[in-house]
Amino acid sequence: MSQTKASQVRAMLRDLLSGREDPEGFFCLCLSALGDRDTRALFLDFIKPLASGHIQLYRQLTAIFLDYFSQDDEEALEVAIALSLHDTSHRDELPGSSSSDLLAKEALGDSQAGDTEESFKKECHRKNTRTTDVIKTENSSDSSSCPADDESKNLDNLNHSVKPKKSRRYRGRKKQQLMQNPSAPRPVILWLRRDLRIWDNPALIGCLKLGAPIIPVFLWNVAEEEGSGVTVATGGASKYWLHQALECLNRSLEERGSHLVTQRAEVSSLAALQALVAETGAGAVVATALYEPWLKDRDDSVWAALEKEGIKCHIYHSYCLRDPYTVSTKGVGLQGIGSVSHFMSCCQQTSGPPLGTPLDAPCTLPAPSFWPQGCPLTQLGLARMPRRKDGTEIDWAANIRKAWNFSEDGACARLQTFLKDVESTLPVMDNSRGSLPTSQVPAEAGLEGSGILAALPALRWSSERAHLKAWQRGQTGYPLVDAAMRQLWLTGWMNNYMRHVVASFLIAYLHIAWQEGYRWFQDTLVDADVAIDAMMWQNGGMCGLDHWNFVMHPVDAALTCDPYGNYVRQWCPELKALPDDLIHKPWKCPSSVLRRAGVVFGQNYPERIVVDLEERRAQSLQDVTLVRKRFSEYVCQQSGCDLVPLPAKLIQDAMGSGNDIVQHRGKDFLLPVITRMEFKHPQENTDTHDNPYSAVLKGYVSRNRDEKIAFLNERDFTASV
Repeated sequence: MSQTKASQVRAMLRDLLSGREDPEGFFCLCLSALGDRDTRALFLDFIKPLASGHIQLYRQLTAIFLDYFSQDDEEALEVAIALSLHDTSHRDELPGSSSSDLLAKEALGDSQAGDTEESFKKECHRKNTRTTDVIKTENSSDSSSCPADDESKNLDNLNHSVKPKKSRRYRGRKKQQLMQNPSAPRPVILWLRRDLRIWDNPALIGCLKLGAPIIPVFLWNVAEEEGSGVTVATGGASKYWLHQALECLNRSLEERGSHLVTQRAEVSSLAALQALVAETGAGAVVATALYEPWLKDRDDSVWAALEKEGIKCHIYHSYCLRDPYTVSTKGVGLQGIGSVSHFMSCCQQTSGPPLGTPLDAPCTLPAPSFWPQGCPLTQLGLARMPRRKDGTEIDWAANIRKAWNFSEDGACARLQTFLKDVESTLPVMDNSRGSLPTSQVPAEAGLEGSGILAALPALRWSSERAHLKAWQRGQTGYPLVDAAMRQLWLTGWMNNYMRHVVASFLIAYLHIAWQEGYRWFQDTLVDADVAIDAMMWQNGGMCGLDHWNFVMHPVDAALTCDPYGNYVRQWCPELKALPDDLIHKPWKCPSSVLRRAGVVFGQNYPERIVVDLEERRAQSLQDVTLVRKRFSEYVCQQSGCDLVPLPAKLIQDAMGSGNDIVQHRGKDFLLPVITRMEFKHPQENTDTHDNPYSAVLKGYVSRNRDEKIAFLNERDFTASV
């Protein structure tokens, strides 16, 4: 038993001695916290110190213990459910009225709640009195014997004479009878998916309000999770994170007298849930909503089938601050769709429940007297490692384990750090922009082809696999790009700025299709999310709802994010001896500097896979210009913006102003979307050198840093002379 459980029982014992808890309630709490097995083995040891100074209380607790563990299977199950309900409803007492009354009224109705509570107490008192009288009679016959020894003898006699051994067939028959017992609350299945936490989990609190034993369940069906097409919804890194998070969640549940049941849903999640209901007799399924289109469709069919079979389904929204399917563009229009400002305007126009305060984690969870059959977490295959030819395992996630705390406490700690950073930088972030999809134009829409824009299939992309492989492995010869890609591979994460840097390099300078970057991110990011990943890569690939009006230069961008080279030195240690002003462009280092730093191109650091960045960028821009000219029907002649075909439902729901949309050939509607300024250059002129707009960010160089570099250069020059 863990130290946490032991300290929890000792705290409850202090409440018992101080009068804040009665003996029956104390035993209920112990049974819920320790579980049936540990209570049977350790309860008498916990209360043994009471034998010297509180003999009457000790005898009463012993009587409750003996009476509980002397029942047959039917009585044990009924009492276990009653104790779980009793524990759930008595945890927080309010002045004037107890929460147990409120909980019982919710679950059973006003008239039944009081009767159930009163009958439970009377039954416990009757059985305790009967067993206490037996103990008193036995103790009076031998006044010199220790009370604890007497109780041990009574327990031994009870195990050998009172409770005969039952056959497996008998226990199975009793179990089926108990599942059909209408007087006992039927268990509740808590179907856990994304919400792997104890704190602030509305589905978990919703289970407690039902006043029944809770069976936490995690189901895994690869085909359902992955979806159709090329979504790559469950990559290697995110599945490994999921495996670790499930282990942490199970430990949290065990500390509260419960545990997680994991199962492979071989046929389907619906079939697995139906089997669980048949095995446990559960009367309800509680879950939080998912919003990916293919998972939402799956869930809708599951809820409909279960409700048809008489199983109540309770769905809570907790994965997003707002339910995306309730956010409408009505009254806002479609201009600027895909941007954060447009999304926030839609949220403000849509009435919804206010955000509540975070919910506390329950101290204990009512557990069923028997559990359904599950499988070990390892059998789900979430953390499967490849093997070499000699049979040894390739542990690619070793650095991910070192980099992250997968527990709920670790997540809360990172959240606090994030909130402090946001608070300190909030004035700067007010003007920042981003891209969040609306429910009507899902980000996954462009995954099957070349993007949301209709003209982009004709855009030329490079098929140079060597360039793609170098980008994936952090071997491009550009230190900032290489450092970011190595961090991604080793830790499963990189910050937002660096994601823009590596995406711009892949698309604008290597001319590789955005789908390749999307697939790699989905496989290697521990925080991979289909909606945001698909939207951002389409925007970076010039075929989304909101073109990035910038291109990150792989060298000059470092002036903003890594002016002194600390980031590159961390992830590209072979370059750590290079000076600050040359670490992001080592090809410009004199041979003597390279020799002193131990850098040898082509050996311990790669040569650049592309050399003329300006020429590569100009070619990319010219390709887009030619495609836009070829498909001029998808370019607004007035504004120069790209046009996107709109779904009919979006038109019906939006009812925006007439200036938002353009009718095309009398039947389709095209929406002008946010388009990069350099693409709006007059279409007749395809010479990109005359384009007055440039999206390439050169990076911000501070005056202080310029002065410091100038001083260091002068000092080095003087020293060399």
